[in-house]
Amino acid sequence: MIEWDETDFGLRVFDRTKTEVSIETDAWEAVDAGYDIERPLDETVSGYVSEIRFPAALVKATGLDSGEEYKHAGDAEPLELDAENYLLNISLNVKTYLRFSGAVTVSKTDDYNELHVSFPDPTLVTFGFRSHHEEPVDTITVPKTPEGVATAVTHLSSSHKVSGPDRSYPTLRGHPPRIELGDETEIPTPVREQRFDVGIELAIPDSFDYAFVAAPLAYYLQAEMTVEDRRSPVLRAPEANVEYRFTPLPGFQHEATDMLRRVFFLDCLVRNAGEYSWDLTELPMLDTVGIDAEETYEATPAEQLATYLDAPYERIDDELPEWHLAMHISPRPDNATSLSYFLDTLSLVYLPESSDLEKDELLNKSIDDFYRGKSPEKPPELRPSGPVAEAPRKGPGPVKSVDRRDPVLYEGQVNGWLADGVPIDVFKAVPEAYENRFKYLNQGGGDIDVTVILNDDEMSDEHETVAEIYKERAEHLPIDVTVHEHLAKAELADVFESPHDFVHYIGHCEKDGLRCRDGNLAVADIEESNVQTFFLNACGSYYEGRDLVQKGSVAGAVTFTKVLNKQAAKVGVAFSQLLINGYDIAHAIQLARRRIMMGKDYAVVGDGGHQLTQCDNRYPTIATLEERGDQYEVEYRTLSMPNIGGVFQVYRDGEEKPRLHGTESAFTLDQSELLEFLERAKSPFVYDGDLFWSEELSDRISP
Repeated sequence: MIEWDETDFGLRVFDRTKTEVSIETDAWEAVDAGYDIERPLDETVSGYVSEIRFPAALVKATGLDSGEEYKHAGDAEPLELDAENYLLNISLNVKTYLRFSGAVTVSKTDDYNELHVSFPDPTLVTFGFRSHHEEPVDTITVPKTPEGVATAVTHLSSSHKVSGPDRSYPTLRGHPPRIELGDETEIPTPVREQRFDVGIELAIPDSFDYAFVAAPLAYYLQAEMTVEDRRSPVLRAPEANVEYRFTPLPGFQHEATDMLRRVFFLDCLVRNAGEYSWDLTELPMLDTVGIDAEETYEATPAEQLATYLDAPYERIDDELPEWHLAMHISPRPDNATSLSYFLDTLSLVYLPESSDLEKDELLNKSIDDFYRGKSPEKPPELRPSGPVAEAPRKGPGPVKSVDRRDPVLYEGQVNGWLADGVPIDVFKAVPEAYENRFKYLNQGGGDIDVTVILNDDEMSDEHETVAEIYKERAEHLPIDVTVHEHLAKAELADVFESPHDFVHYIGHCEKDGLRCRDGNLAVADIEESNVQTFFLNACGSYYEGRDLVQKGSVAGAVTFTKVLNKQAAKVGVAFSQLLINGYDIAHAIQLARRRIMMGKDYAVVGDGGHQLTQCDNRYPTIATLEERGDQYEVEYRTLSMPNIGGVFQVYRDGEEKPRLHGTESAFTLDQSELLEFLERAKSPFVYDGDLFWSEELSDRISP
């Protein structure tokens, strides 16, 4: 669902996730009738205009009479088109199309911050808008058996809008149906009818272990998943004479990952022979593995699979990005209901493995992470101030510490854990979180409600700084910031039970709850949580955060044990800035905790991939910066879990081609070029092992 308002400057367009696009126009004159746009849309708006100004974006223009395509990405030169009927496909936070008839000039400002579409005279245009967000439409019911799970996975791919290489585009994969468990199999008619029969089958042994691990591969391939009396899985495509035998577990989980990576990334390259194409940086890899894109694109899915299996993929494997997300799931029947949410983001699935974690081992891992990438001589402000330098937060009662475990992790930039135990370096998934997401789509209004609570005077510095960060962000997004101090139990309970998009609690947490001025509040005692996301920056807040998710929240950041005031403030400030600027919660805490020595005291509960706000760059990014004499080496990549398979571009004087999400753009700049780049980057950088936003880094680099 899309809503829009006319503003003094043009249009403000937003969806139910409170994602928005601001469009500025010259001499806008709205009209009721406009052009038809033959694309899936939520809303259209028509009017006369002479110039339109968008945020910076990739643009594809299609001449509807000639069929010619024109692209404008990081181009420094304007794109000037003669009069014709055109449809512009514009990549923004809300999917945007623009149809018109006439001559047009498409250009970017010198600083690459704006995209301009200009007409010689006032011209009738029609905007078409579609939300990127989707939710399940149908529900599949299956028995609590491996065969039942296989049947469900077979039909989850009914949400794919296409078959073949184009399915690698995130916008062409809808949200899979929900899964429920029951006595009988019930597949809704639309699900049966919408599923593509691609002639591929994945047969697995009669075991939940295999059903869970095989799910991502079967889902993406749109394969029929079946259960047989066999020792190990086999992938069949009879039409193309494919019969690929996997080894038994545990080897199968790595082979399934390798197969998914192979098919997915080769799809991402081959699809550029089709209608939705970009001149990707990675396209020469097809020559390296000897694949003809046009011939393969026109083949059947079974024939494409055969081509991919024959290709020497190992030649390019290391040049493609690490997979974005891996879930470690206990293969219990009840966990099958969560599969559709994980497959929606194309997560890998591994069987959970972990071991006991001794205190000394935890300390060593934390210190190793803290010093990774730092120079031997640290500036004084970055030297760790451990327990000798500062005592933990004061409090009359003990905290409820968590017995942490050491997980075995494989492929995956971010890892989630839906199994027993509480490991480090993962987000602890809570099944309720994934369905809780959808209730917040129905909360009215386009403003983002942020509430900051200070219940500990010793942490007033963090309180003042994060409140200022939220207020500064409100200059660019519709954010309503409320600040409370010294709340009583009933007042804090009321905050959690009232609708809020984000609550940042700064204070103490003890065994019996979050400290208030008249005692402690246990989240288990509140009726329900209507707080979408949260940060409980307090000692040992893990269990209270878990309870918030079980009571209705989507995700939040928590601590495992006692934390130090200065360290807590560093993490709190960094996390706030990342979250409010569009980073998902898992990446926000992952980056924020690198600012302190004991970063493994912080974690995420709920849906770690959840984003609170949109990002100014559309996609959250991370860059590393290293000094090499009078030159600076930059490595730049996106951190966008929902957009795997999508395309991004670094705006740098037209020198950069579009890239697949997750791949790194590496380049060298001199000081003046770097300062110019930092001015428009709006991104965090890892420099000398610490985290700096581009504005901060610019101050350090400036002569």
